[in-house]
Amino acid sequence: MKKLCNLFLLVVSLHLFAGKPTNYSFVNADKTIKVAFYLNAKKSPNYKVFYNDKLVVNASELGIIREDGNFYTNLKIVAVSKAKPITDNYAMLQGKRKNIGYQANQYTVSLKNSQGKAMNIIFQISNDGIGFRYHFPETSPEIKKIILEKTSYNFDASAKAWLQPMSKAKTGWKETNPSYEEHYAMGVPVNTKPAIGEGWVYPALFHTNDTWLLVSEVGLPRNYCGSRLVYNDVSKAMQVTFPQKEEVFPNGALNPESTLPWFTPWRIITVGSLKTITESTLGTDLATPAIPMDTSFIKSGLSSWSWVLLKDESVNYETTHKFIDYAANMNWPYCLVDADWDTRIGYDKMKDLAAYAKGKNVKLLVWYNSSGSWNSTEYHPKSKLITHADRDREFSKLTEMGIAGVKVDFFGGDGQSMIGYYHDMLVDAATHKLMVNFHGATLPRGWQRTYPNLVSTEAVKGYEYITFFQDIADLAPSHCAMLPFARNVFDPMDFTPMVLDSIPNITRKTTPAFELALPVLFLSGVQHIAEIPEGMAKMPQYVVDYLKDIPTNWDDSKFIDGYPGKYIIMARKKDNVWHIVGINGENTPKEIEIDLSFVTNSKGFLISENEKGWQQLTVSKNTKLKVTLKPHDGFVVKI
Repeated sequence: MKKLCNLFLLVVSLHLFAGKPTNYSFVNADKTIKVAFYLNAKKSPNYKVFYNDKLVVNASELGIIREDGNFYTNLKIVAVSKAKPITDNYAMLQGKRKNIGYQANQYTVSLKNSQGKAMNIIFQISNDGIGFRYHFPETSPEIKKIILEKTSYNFDASAKAWLQPMSKAKTGWKETNPSYEEHYAMGVPVNTKPAIGEGWVYPALFHTNDTWLLVSEVGLPRNYCGSRLVYNDVSKAMQVTFPQKEEVFPNGALNPESTLPWFTPWRIITVGSLKTITESTLGTDLATPAIPMDTSFIKSGLSSWSWVLLKDESVNYETTHKFIDYAANMNWPYCLVDADWDTRIGYDKMKDLAAYAKGKNVKLLVWYNSSGSWNSTEYHPKSKLITHADRDREFSKLTEMGIAGVKVDFFGGDGQSMIGYYHDMLVDAATHKLMVNFHGATLPRGWQRTYPNLVSTEAVKGYEYITFFQDIADLAPSHCAMLPFARNVFDPMDFTPMVLDSIPNITRKTTPAFELALPVLFLSGVQHIAEIPEGMAKMPQYVVDYLKDIPTNWDDSKFIDGYPGKYIIMARKKDNVWHIVGINGENTPKEIEIDLSFVTNSKGFLISENEKGWQQLTVSKNTKLKVTLKPHDGFVVKI
């Protein structure tokens, strides 16, 4: 009997010793998304992602290597929290949806490394995706430096990817790269090597096991660098990688460094269908909430802009006067004045133009060159925004002149010091009640929530490239049909769309109806319109009238149909009016049928093209809408 008792105690002891779980399961509220978390044989954090019980992200590593410690291998799980419900409700001044609710289950994994130093990994799992970030909870005034981030995304070899290459720093015109201005590789194997050789930027779209996933980065603080993805041939996975050595503000930090405690940016994976991807707000849900600021000066809308078609010589007093009148006639609230305005027009005459524009209910936006020594650009005003004192001096002048905002161009990459420059610029502009549009810039990663005065960012191969190169114009249809599935899903995008008439020295491949759809399809707090007054004057009055009333801050957005790079149909709502637009990115015709039962009003109109040109037709919510799209064609509906 004594032997039996001892055996029983041994079995119980072994059971208790082995009872501490080594595998954890984290789920969202409706249990459609599950994250499996565990330590592998190297005692490195690993995770897998399941969607509707299907494995969609294979075993992938997590971890950080700091200069003063390894938080990647030989880790120990100290504790794993139970699910903590997270609820957030916030409003956006621009974008696909005004009032947004976010619910997620939060799980915190507390780890210690071999030196006994602490790191947490925080997971938040919502009904449309996953966010996770690292947290160093200890307190230290010493600067800690991160050498590597080991975050990876491991997809099946059969998975397909839609990816934009990262450009090589200090290349391109006047050494202005990187600026997130490349064409996408579409539907390629995940192990595809980019021709440029510097990896891929966010957002990155993947399709595996009948599921779509969009990987990105959100809430990039001033104490971290921007990152990108590089395929790791050893681990057979996409891995988070830090910037190229040149991507810094002069004498500033490249890789992340900070005192403790320290939160890293969120890594996010939106998971589901293409409808899930295009309607998701995960990229602002996990952004840092808005800083306290007066937002009364922030107004979204359309803007006239002479430079994109008429180039440098259009930046003068007379042409700007004409484009102010053009904006006023179109009921657009802004007119953008581009590079070299400080000498071609001058500060005093710009003040006169701003006063004239105010009388027309139009406000002026002006261009600046952000760069100091990191490229050889000559456009100006240049080097007037480098320091806080510089910005305070220059922004004070603009406020006194009556200028509404600045377009700031030619940034220098994703190094931590350059990221800090973006933050400083936005804070100082907000102090002076100026809206900001970044060009030659990085992806904003949710900054438009944190700084509502950030109305747009380029970070795209936009319309100006179409006006320069025929081969880029040839790729415009598929490129435009790609952007709503990746680059423009979360963040505003200053593509500067729409030429209805003609582009000097370029044969446009898209129909005018395709072009007409772009200002609604693309999301930007201020939408800078490429078409000039002479081109607009050739359009039917109903096209002109349609363009006089296009919102850029939407109450809701709805995905109707589409496929990355091939075609896209989106519906966007403002008040009780729905705008439905579509474009065909392929060189083959398409027949599209749309069920209008979701709209509020009973009747509206369709603008499209037939073999004779423009046409306007009445549409009703009581009947299904059938649209025939020619190659590279489009349509708009307002109901």
